Amino acid sequence: QVQLVESGGGSVQAGGSLKLSCAASGYPSGNICMGWFRQTPGKEREKVAQIDSDDNTAYADSVKARFIISKDNAKNTLYLQMNSLKPEDSAMYYCVLEPWCRLLLSVLRDDFTYWGQGTQVTVSS
Repeated sequence: QVQLVESGGGSVQAGGSLKLSCAASGYPSGNICMGWFRQTPGKEREKVAQIDSDDNTAYADSVKARFIISKDNAKNTLYLQMNSLKPEDSAMYYCVLEPWCRLLLSVLRDDFTYWGQGTQVTVSS
């Protein structure tokens, strides 16, 4: 059974930084894609950043040059370093995982099978 547990959310002032973590377990061996989505009430869910087993990455234009996605394979943990945060980055952030997957040409995937419960990020101006 795949489990994704996010942590690291919180409140920060604009211009600050936060680092989200996602501990993953129970997923099948082989190539996987992992990533982060975010959502605020009343808005559509937004793809943020993704990474695959070959360390190919993809980012939304809104976070490029500010956010960095990475993973620690030994710890089965995904990270999202968020810098220069803006109030519009405020959202619930969800960790996602898709088995037997590779990112193609740095394009963000739309669909992921497994989702975490989310961690709230609030950026004040």
